[in-house]
Amino acid sequence: MMNDKIALGVLFGGASTEYAVSLSSAAAVIRELDRSKYDLTLIGITRDGRWLRYFGGEDDIRDDRWAAHPGCVTAFLSPDRSRKGLFELAGTEYRFTPLDAVFPVLHGRNGEDGTLQGLLELADLPFVGCGSLSSAVCMDKAVAKTLVEAAGVRVPAAATLTAAQWAAGERGGIDRLAYPVYVKPARSGSSIGITKAHGPAELEAGIAEALRHDDKLVVETHVEGVEIGCAVLGGTELFAGELDEIELSGGFFDHDEKYSLRTSSIHLPARIGKAKTDEARETALRVYRALGCSGYARVDLFLAADGTLYFNEVNTIPGFTPASRYPNMMRAAGLTFPDLLDRLVEEALRGRPAVPARLTAL
Repeated sequence: MMNDKIALGVLFGGASTEYAVSLSSAAAVIRELDRSKYDLTLIGITRDGRWLRYFGGEDDIRDDRWAAHPGCVTAFLSPDRSRKGLFELAGTEYRFTPLDAVFPVLHGRNGEDGTLQGLLELADLPFVGCGSLSSAVCMDKAVAKTLVEAAGVRVPAAATLTAAQWAAGERGGIDRLAYPVYVKPARSGSSIGITKAHGPAELEAGIAEALRHDDKLVVETHVEGVEIGCAVLGGTELFAGELDEIELSGGFFDHDEKYSLRTSSIHLPARIGKAKTDEARETALRVYRALGCSGYARVDLFLAADGTLYFNEVNTIPGFTPASRYPNMMRAAGLTFPDLLDRLVEEALRGRPAVPARLTAL
């Protein structure tokens, strides 16, 4: 009897500051994937960039014990289009495991920024999520905001600086921005390295912190209002989940607050009324298309106190635990976690355009 299951590789971990977040997301994805439909090949990447085929359970992934599993073997994806799959090395011998598709569950650099996606495109291996170009564009906050603004969506006033410019004494227009401002590494996620500055001293400290994580930063004015999230699924035909709203009672939605919710609440659905919900959803879809996204992404917007919508950022691989915002927004729209995973894999196997048409048009 032939095996008609989909051979699916699940990638997790990564040489990234968001390594731990990836482990939590991947453990949830692996647990919820229907084993009657998928033959799973689990591929972990350590913090120092080693690739290992992993044969254990999701609990050891979540608790970061996976790399010590005695069954782990060195492995790598084949870039050869005639051998689509995973090579595993054992001494002087190798084993090959064919793959139909890959589900990357990595966050941040070296996983969400187009690098891994480029490898998968080179290998002509179908994969879940955005392609290499849109992944790279969305990861760079300065580039994404430039393209989104060109597409007719408002963005907060901001300035961009490189480490070399800052070291040379350049200010890049940051002195024209009204306080408070947010100082952000241009290419980082999970709010890592982001600080809020109320004056020059905090600004300088924030710039130093941001440059610890990236050699390029964005300084952006605060928008008085609430943050709205929109989960988007699909390529040509798009499906948007229910919108959520982040309510803060202090500070801002930094890395610690994002995963503890000590002083904030997430309201689902967002409490912004039908007309503004429709406008926010259409704005999110415009952003998704303008940045050439495919597969799925979470588009984050600011709704200012005066009712104006501003673009914040796009997460091309958002958090994927059952408690994460993206799957919760989809669940509120009637799509369960297992069904969502099926839809994502189906979308990956359906294929993607070679070059995102809307991004090219900009």
